[in-house]
Amino acid sequence: MNNTLVKVKNLKKYFTVEAGMFSKKKGYIHAVEDVNFEIHKRETLGLVGESGCGKTTLGRLVIRLLEPTEGEVYFEDNNIFKLKPEELRNLRKKMQIIFQDPYASLNPRMKVMDIISEPLTTHDVFSSSRKKLERVKELMNIVELRETYMRRYPHQFSGGQRQRIGIARALALNPEFIVCDEPVSALDVSIQSQILNLLNKLQDTLNLTYLFISHDLSVIKHISDRICVMFLGKIVELGTTKEIFKHQLHPYTKFLLSALPLPNPHLRDRERDILKGEIPSPINIPSGCRFHTRCPYAKNRCKKEEPKLVKYGDHLVACHFVLE
Repeated sequence: MNNTLVKVKNLKKYFTVEAGMFSKKKGYIHAVEDVNFEIHKRETLGLVGESGCGKTTLGRLVIRLLEPTEGEVYFEDNNIFKLKPEELRNLRKKMQIIFQDPYASLNPRMKVMDIISEPLTTHDVFSSSRKKLERVKELMNIVELRETYMRRYPHQFSGGQRQRIGIARALALNPEFIVCDEPVSALDVSIQSQILNLLNKLQDTLNLTYLFISHDLSVIKHISDRICVMFLGKIVELGTTKEIFKHQLHPYTKFLLSALPLPNPHLRDRERDILKGEIPSPINIPSGCRFHTRCPYAKNRCKKEEPKLVKYGDHLVACHFVLE
């Protein structure tokens, strides 16, 4: 039985940069470059990398909020970029997104009941207002918000409560797959844990599949089954959460983990691996391995030949010298 829900094949996305006062030539931002991975049913795939690496762009491509430059995304064996408008409309019920900023993602002029019921109205799910209202109450209970909050506006809520409203909206159409685009990065640490626990609970009870995007590896570790590490538009390592934290193979992954704060005060003064070297530009991509300008282990081959994502044990890694 096929357990794959989402399959990404050779996905690329370039953004055009118009000529300006500093450059007379038009260029392209290589936001996503030849990305391949699969997401299995009822799992959470964590997508991690530093700001600007293309995580959010990739997440929006996967649910076709952006059109690709090249490549394919399959949802239940259907290429979403070849669907007709009515087919795509039906697919929207199965694929949803939780946005990063709970302050910007909610319309300040709409009451909570209208925000949560908007997907139901758009897709004509209920014929009566009473049934729609019952569904809104049900969703508010699911995300642990009081029904009496329905007639309030977003500015009357805390950040964590607003994100719960966003989650309720994403759940309104009973989706199978949700892209979580840094859903806790704008929240306090104590509230982050509450939202992560809620997402875990919802996954168990509603059989959800997540693509969870974050720059914070400690958050990714808490919620993900597998981790996909992204650098400058490309996947450089992919493996189970346990293996990535226990035995990371790509130098970039090692640097990311080295930067994590540790709760043990006796280890806070440990030596950390600090990234040095020139930060590459997504417009002028370095030749060969994209990480070689910052990698302390880079050799001549790294400057000339781009490594492929190949299997080493339980990992997929893009590095020429992973075994050295």
